[in-house]
Amino acid sequence: MQPIVKGRYTVRLAAGPADLARAQDLRHLAFRARRGLGDRLDGDAYDRTCQHMLVEDHGAGNLVCCFRLLLLPAGGIGHSYAAQFYDLHRLQGFAGPTLELGRFCLHPDHPDPDILRLAWAALTRIVDAQGVGLLFGCSSFPGADASRHAQALALLAQAHLAPGRWRPAVKAPHIYPFATALQAIQPDARAALSAMPPLLRTYLMMGGWVSDHAVLDHDLDTLHVFTGVEIAAIPAARARALRALAG
Repeated sequence: MQPIVKGRYTVRLAAGPADLARAQDLRHLAFRARRGLGDRLDGDAYDRTCQHMLVEDHGAGNLVCCFRLLLLPAGGIGHSYAAQFYDLHRLQGFAGPTLELGRFCLHPDHPDPDILRLAWAALTRIVDAQGVGLLFGCSSFPGADASRHAQALALLAQAHLAPGRWRPAVKAPHIYPFATALQAIQPDARAALSAMPPLLRTYLMMGGWVSDHAVLDHDLDTLHVFTGVEIAAIPAARARALRALAG
């Protein structure tokens, strides 16, 4: 993929070990440093098989966002990172390639919404080039205490659950079944949306859906939901906007 340059930012694929180390350092800052966990790098075995996308402030030379991508053939979703935590047997039948978006993080000192827009522009290029039919991943909330996220989870349960034919089943040992536990709550939609991670909000604006349960990660003090968006179901106006930004 050719780099995308817009304003002060450049989006490009990592070019080698040094770029990967920069991404792993930012991931450590986003996922582990607040917990005092691990060394200066956040890495795992999936890093070797993924592509890594970097968003840089080319004026200051800072890495402000990164994420990794794993392209899987039809029927290959069982080899994804998410498949460690969710039973995805229903999605094995999804026709066409799928693309897993993982380890998405923004630098805490760079909340500029243009960064997220450019990240999605880069994703759009790859989705179109590879004929991807489903984009998916795990969307994380900070804090493994589900009560902190009751409003957001209640809105997900009310309006954004995966269709039954694709819905992930339970696999992880520690989960919170929010779709049943919060069915009596009437969420405040504005408060619920503002409490969601920015990446998850973007998924939902494109017609995305989530699992009916969250996986609790007490090690990182987070909980996450499986999130998917079917490319063919993205509203036409939003798809046009993304492709225009992607150039």
